[in-house]
Amino acid sequence: QVQLVESGGGLVQPGGSLRLSCAVSGSIFRSNAMAWYRQAPGKQRELVAQITSLGSTNYADSVKGRFTISRDNTKKTGYLQMNSLKPEDTAVYYCYFVGHWGQGTQVTVSS
Repeated sequence: QVQLVESGGGLVQPGGSLRLSCAVSGSIFRSNAMAWYRQAPGKQRELVAQITSLGSTNYADSVKGRFTISRDNTKKTGYLQMNSLKPEDTAVYYCYFVGHWGQGTQVTVSS
């Protein structure tokens, strides 16, 4: 059974940084792509970034140049490094892997 455990959310001031982690168990991590989504209050869940099993990445236009998705296959963990955070980045962030969702972690950008 696949399980995803997220960590790293919190409250940060505009311009600050956070790194989210998503630890995966119960599946062959290195063979599959993973992604990060987010959902702000009153809005639909949207794709933020994705990374293939070979390390190719893709980003939403709103986060390009500020966010970096990565993965460590030995630790079976994915990461989302978020820099230059803006208030509009405030949302619950979810990792997604082979049809499964993490529990979500709140990111709040506010002064």
